[in-house]
Amino acid sequence: MNHLGLTHIYTGDGKGKTTAALGLGLRAVGRGFRVLVVQFLKGAPTGELESIAKLSPLYRLYRGTEITKFTWQMNQAELESTRALQSEILTYAEAELASNSCDLLILDEVLGALGTKLIDLERVVQLVKSKPQRVELVLTGRNAPPQLTELADYVSEIHPVKHPMQNGIGARTGIEN
Repeated sequence: MNHLGLTHIYTGDGKGKTTAALGLGLRAVGRGFRVLVVQFLKGAPTGELESIAKLSPLYRLYRGTEITKFTWQMNQAELESTRALQSEILTYAEAELASNSCDLLILDEVLGALGTKLIDLERVVQLVKSKPQRVELVLTGRNAPPQLTELADYVSEIHPVKHPMQNGIGARTGIEN
């Protein structure tokens, strides 16, 4: 691909950040881009795993194991283990970026991992600053820090106006997971 790669952030407290990023990946694969999704804080089975597998090898996904507790519920040993896993996931993303293995890199929920202090902000800032010029980069999650929004070319903030959870409707297979 011969293009200038820009940096996108999908943030906010509304539904659709991951969906928007994965949709961009779908569009990019349709044009022959190599897409890599690296998911932080996620490990539960979701519909995108099946879809992305069908689009392999152009569309790939890497994630860790499922996190079953919120960080504020974890003891010190669980926090350290979770921090180490999220750091390994970031190390994987850094290595893939350096190896020229993708044209579009999606760091899904990287902002959530930052917000819960599971990874270091400076590492993510360095990743954004040092990405190859041709690589398109997407970061998703709540509460994007100003240091990253300043570096980004696109920042989209997603806010809920209305959500089915307000009426007691939980996550539905194929729609929310």
